[in-house]
Amino acid sequence: MPFESGLKFFLPFTLMYVDGLVEMARITKKVKLFIVKVLAEFETPTNTAKQVKETFNVEVSPQQCERYDPTKRAGFELSEELRNKFFEYRRIANEELEAIPIANKRYRLQLLQQLVDKFPDNPMLTPKWAEQAAKEMGGLYTNKTEITGAGGGPLKTENTHTPSPPALTPDELAKLTPQELSRLVINGKL
Repeated sequence: MPFESGLKFFLPFTLMYVDGLVEMARITKKVKLFIVKVLAEFETPTNTAKQVKETFNVEVSPQQCERYDPTKRAGFELSEELRNKFFEYRRIANEELEAIPIANKRYRLQLLQQLVDKFPDNPMLTPKWAEQAAKEMGGLYTNKTEITGAGGGPLKTENTHTPSPPALTPDELAKLTPQELSRLVINGKL
């Protein structure tokens, strides 16, 4: 429901108020913390608004939800308390990735095994599933990259570039005309 003060102007497909104020649902601190938590877990404002409706039976717009995400421009003025809660929930969400079943290697392998058991005679997909399982077991789907030198020691670095001697001596440069000097600069020789 729009705030009823101010003049109204109709633009194509949009209703805009001169004072720019829009009435938003009044929500409790419990609902605010819920919105902050859901957004911190990388949910979209639209899905967050749906979850608020399902959980608390309160209508909020996605735009109102976005005001509780300090990583968005709309959440710039979020209170310090809710901002701290957001980043605490975000840290926890990032640390607990193993709680998501598909992020667990064993779960992914079980899914692949279920597919192989369900469709054992599929000549197109069974080899792909077997290859994916082998990649899972070999650690291909990890973010670890270890680079070491010989025998696992540190990498040895050495600079093999030797500077080339100057093409022209200072005396030769002094004898050149300004036009010749500019040509050398343009061609990258100086």
